[in-house]
Amino acid sequence: MMKQNLGKLDRILRFALGFWWLGPWAPQFSLNGGYLTIWFNLMVLANYAVVVVAWIALIESFAGWCIIHQIFHINNKNQ
Repeated sequence: MMKQNLGKLDRILRFALGFWWLGPWAPQFSLNGGYLTIWFNLMVLANYAVVVVAWIALIESFAGWCIIHQIFHINNKNQ
Protein backbone atom coordinates (compact mmCIF):
# COMPACT_ATOMS: atom_id res chain seq x y z
CA MET A 1 0.00 0.00 0.00
CA MET A 2 1.19 3.50 -0.80
CA LYS A 3 1.61 5.93 2.06
CA GLN A 4 1.84 9.59 1.21
CA ASN A 5 5.42 10.79 1.33
CA LEU A 6 5.11 14.24 -0.24
CA GLY A 7 4.57 17.39 1.73
CA LYS A 8 2.12 20.17 0.92
CA LEU A 9 4.67 22.47 -0.76
CA ASP A 10 6.10 19.59 -2.80
CA ARG A 11 2.62 18.67 -4.05
CA ILE A 12 1.82 22.28 -4.92
CA LEU A 13 5.06 22.69 -6.88
CA ARG A 14 4.53 19.40 -8.73
CA PHE A 15 0.99 20.44 -9.64
CA ALA A 16 2.23 23.82 -10.90
CA LEU A 17 4.95 22.15 -12.99
CA GLY A 18 2.54 19.63 -14.48
CA PHE A 19 -0.10 22.25 -15.21
CA TRP A 20 2.47 24.58 -16.76
CA TRP A 21 4.13 21.94 -18.93
CA LEU A 22 0.83 20.49 -20.17
CA GLY A 23 -0.48 23.93 -21.09
CA PRO A 24 0.50 26.31 -23.85
CA TRP A 25 3.47 27.49 -21.74
CA ALA A 26 5.33 24.19 -22.15
CA PRO A 27 8.90 24.39 -23.40
CA GLN A 28 9.01 23.58 -27.10
CA PHE A 29 12.24 22.31 -28.56
CA SER A 30 12.69 22.81 -32.29
CA LEU A 31 15.38 23.37 -34.87
CA ASN A 32 15.43 26.72 -36.61
CA GLY A 33 17.28 26.04 -39.79
CA GLY A 34 18.43 22.79 -41.36
CA TYR A 35 16.82 19.52 -40.47
CA LEU A 36 19.48 17.11 -39.42
CA THR A 37 17.79 13.78 -38.85
CA ILE A 38 19.55 12.95 -35.58
CA TRP A 39 18.98 16.38 -34.04
CA PHE A 40 15.39 16.50 -35.23
CA ASN A 41 14.69 13.12 -33.61
CA LEU A 42 16.28 14.33 -30.37
CA MET A 43 14.09 17.44 -30.37
CA VAL A 44 10.95 15.34 -30.89
CA LEU A 45 12.08 13.01 -28.10
CA ALA A 46 12.69 16.00 -25.80
CA ASN A 47 9.17 17.30 -26.46
CA TYR A 48 7.70 13.90 -25.57
CA ALA A 49 9.88 13.77 -22.44
CA VAL A 50 8.43 17.11 -21.29
CA VAL A 51 4.90 15.74 -21.63
CA VAL A 52 5.75 12.51 -19.78
CA VAL A 53 7.43 14.38 -16.91
CA ALA A 54 4.47 16.75 -16.70
CA TRP A 55 1.96 13.89 -16.42
CA ILE A 56 4.08 12.13 -13.80
CA ALA A 57 4.35 15.34 -11.75
CA LEU A 58 0.61 15.95 -12.01
CA ILE A 59 -0.31 12.40 -10.96
CA GLU A 60 2.15 12.51 -8.06
CA SER A 61 0.72 15.84 -6.90
CA PHE A 62 -2.74 14.29 -6.57
CA ALA A 63 -1.56 10.97 -5.12
CA GLY A 64 0.90 12.54 -2.68
CA TRP A 65 3.30 9.68 -3.31
CA CYS A 66 6.59 9.47 -5.22
CA ILE A 67 8.41 6.23 -5.96
CA ILE A 68 11.83 7.89 -5.92
CA HIS A 69 11.14 9.21 -2.43
CA GLN A 70 10.17 5.70 -1.35
CA ILE A 71 13.34 4.15 -2.83
CA PHE A 72 15.60 6.63 -1.01
CA HIS A 73 13.45 6.62 2.17
CA ILE A 74 12.62 10.32 1.93
CA ASN A 75 9.49 11.40 3.75
CA ASN A 76 8.44 15.04 3.39
CA LYS A 77 4.87 14.47 4.57
CA ASN A 78 5.32 16.53 7.75
CA GLN A 79 7.00 19.47 6.03
